Amino acid sequence: MAGMKAARSPRSPADGPPTGLRERKKAKTREAIRAAAYGLIREQGYEATTTEQIAERAEVSPSTLFRYFPAKEDIVLTDEYDPVMAAELAARPADEPWPASLRHVIRKAVELGAGEEAELTRLRARLLAEVPAVRSRMLESMSVTGRLLGRAIADRTGLAPECLEVRVLSMSVVGGLLEVSRYWAEHDHEENLADLAERALDVLEHGLPTAGED
Repeated sequence: MAGMKAARSPRSPADGPPTGLRERKKAKTREAIRAAAYGLIREQGYEATTTEQIAERAEVSPSTLFRYFPAKEDIVLTDEYDPVMAAELAARPADEPWPASLRHVIRKAVELGAGEEAELTRLRARLLAEVPAVRSRMLESMSVTGRLLGRAIADRTGLAPECLEVRVLSMSVVGGLLEVSRYWAEHDHEENLADLAERALDVLEHGLPTAGED
């Protein structure tokens, strides 16, 4: 779910400065690795970019890089968006219908991505559409996203997170948004990403449009 920046979790005074400093160093290292990877990919393409090159530009050892990102594909895909989306969904009014809550959260995520990391969002979408290894890794990670979203949906509906209906809905949302990203890239980012996400949610909520409809 690319496009939203990581949210900082509030810390209690008991956590103390050392923990805060350690977490800030980790975040700085993680962002340095990601920035190095994206810079190299823009310059020479995904396939030509190696983890050794990324580590060198980020000024970290290869072992440090793999401690943060087990595979090159993870550098491209990891943005810490999933827990933020789940938290946003859980924070919506309790009496709001779940389709409206879901639309609000997805719309906000798309807007933040377009506003804060527009170029990065387009690059990720292009890599998802063009690089099989990135797409395969994303498919592997979708179950994690689906579980997080499923728990949030279950909390709002009173259903069990592991019930079939919740699992089908949550994975349908995640899969639908993946296809939105690929469609957007395949059409040279010409259409508005938020509008495409709305169309995907329309399909999930209302089914396919009849022939001839927009």
